[in-house]
Amino acid sequence: MAEFFDQIADGEPGLALFLNAGDPSLDILADLVFMLDDAGVDCLELAVPFPGSVTDGPVIRRSHERALALGVGLDEVLTFISNVRPKLHRLRIALLADWSYSIKSRPMAEVVGDIAEAGADGLLLHAVPPRVRPGYYQATKDAGLPVVTTCYHKVSTQQVMAEAAEHASAYLYLVAQYGRSGTAPADGFSELAGTIAELRLDTHVPIAVGFGVKSRADVTTVHALGADAVIVGSAGVARVEEALAYNRDVVSEFADFVRSVHPAHTLGTLRS
Repeated sequence: MAEFFDQIADGEPGLALFLNAGDPSLDILADLVFMLDDAGVDCLELAVPFPGSVTDGPVIRRSHERALALGVGLDEVLTFISNVRPKLHRLRIALLADWSYSIKSRPMAEVVGDIAEAGADGLLLHAVPPRVRPGYYQATKDAGLPVVTTCYHKVSTQQVMAEAAEHASAYLYLVAQYGRSGTAPADGFSELAGTIAELRLDTHVPIAVGFGVKSRADVTTVHALGADAVIVGSAGVARVEEALAYNRDVVSEFADFVRSVHPAHTLGTLRS
């Protein structure tokens, strides 16, 4: 269970952070990734930017647009991963890609093999049609590439939750709130406990909760409800956006953000 989230073994919540590849630019992002590794972050959910995401709020949608304007696509992201992954000591990289925009035009087995060869530690494929899923699961199994599956608190059917539990081999992403990224449940996270317990019966991989997790207090709350890890997206992307807008050092600003959310955080010296 601790493969993606080392802190679980110590009783601490695992931490995954979402960023779009290309926001900041890939050269700056490399330094940011090394900082996350030094800072003890468990996982980077690194997205291949794609337009018109219906599940993302305005902060992440603007991030997609900035990255796309720099010409960042799947090939550039895989080259980036292949360059940085061998230099990481702790941080895992889970690649997030939209099936229709980034994957559909390529043979599934081929593109999954390319992702595995680049060094991604896992794959979250967004909006995979039901007819495509069997081939996707087989291709990832054949390539030895762990899968991140998703389901929604209160919204996903028992069938969807069972499929997510069955096929998750990296971690299971439980979305806390049906809606756009950056939103949290109106009544807080407390009702997640039942959903987490239900999923726990059918999976042995870590259960990570995202959407609306913005602070150290949120991390602590969600962990206390039974989640193994949390995924922080919009709050961190907003810090990147602010740093870019005011011409500040993105890596330094994001390091400050990590300090604010990491419950067991000790930031080491940034590598040169």
